[in-house]
Amino acid sequence: MSGSRSWAIETFASDARSLHAAELPAHRGLWLMNPTRPAFVLGSSQDEGDIDGGFCSAHGIDVVRRRSGGGAVHVDSAASVWIDIVIPRDDALWVDDVGRAMHFVGLAWRQMLVDFGMSGTVVNEGPHAANDWSKTLCVAGRGAGEVFRVSGAKVVGISQRRTRDFARFQCIAYHAWDITAHLGAIPLLNGDPERAATLVATMPAVEPADLVVALASALPTH
Repeated sequence: MSGSRSWAIETFASDARSLHAAELPAHRGLWLMNPTRPAFVLGSSQDEGDIDGGFCSAHGIDVVRRRSGGGAVHVDSAASVWIDIVIPRDDALWVDDVGRAMHFVGLAWRQMLVDFGMSGTVVNEGPHAANDWSKTLCVAGRGAGEVFRVSGAKVVGISQRRTRDFARFQCIAYHAWDITAHLGAIPLLNGDPERAATLVATMPAVEPADLVVALASALPTH
């Protein structure tokens, strides 16, 4: 275990199903999640028919489900960085409002990206904004606390899972946007492949271990 200021840092490598199912301890911490196989992760109530299982099977992509809501998320250690942030219910950073609770996470990501040379981003401090694709693909929507380019392309996606004891903020950012995998796995996107290609703005290529330490330094302590 390593840490920065009051934030513990852990690394967990496994398949995406196990990473999502992991019961993380209810204390302040960042978990660098390293999926050992690429996967599309469905939201808790998402229709499995949104994903072409045959394409995924043929290309070695798992299809799993998470406990938080929203559309599908592609995780691949070769193209993305996945970090979970946990705070206990009695933490000074806890906010009862589910939307506003994610603002500090997005603001920390934005500051960390500036430190790595990526400016011109904004944090959505307003409500969640859905559209015709967002129930199918998470990056298509505009969630509270998420980070975007001014153009509207998403840089950091965030979902939240709450229990009686803690909040778990699951964050995803891409340093490569695999449009081929998305078009192959999600039939809906083929209606407008040009739109699909511009949904995401990639972040600088930074070693995940360096990135999680920098994010811990950008997070508030109180």
